[in-house]
Amino acid sequence: MSVLVTALIALGLFFLVVAAVGMVRLPDVFARSHAVALTDALGAFFLLVGLAIYDGFSTNTLRILVVLALLYLVNPVVSHATVRAALRTGEKPVGEDRR
Repeated sequence: MSVLVTALIALGLFFLVVAAVGMVRLPDVFARSHAVALTDALGAFFLLVGLAIYDGFSTNTLRILVVLALLYLVNPVVSHATVRAALRTGEKPVGEDRR
């Protein structure tokens, strides 16, 4: 059981590090938002599932699952709102014709 928990948490941390690197390396808000929305949700999923398995069946597990459900409901909305706000303020993707 501890090997499974360790593997899930390590996998979650890997995806969260990839999201952090994507924030630093990608050129504009659109690419950054895309990278972070996908990898952040996946990293948090593995991390929270690993924590839920480690904790066993308790009220904390229920709380972890509620956080996971809220994360999957809120994450796409926040990503969409960020990109839409960038478009409305006139931000253009890198490589697009800037007139």
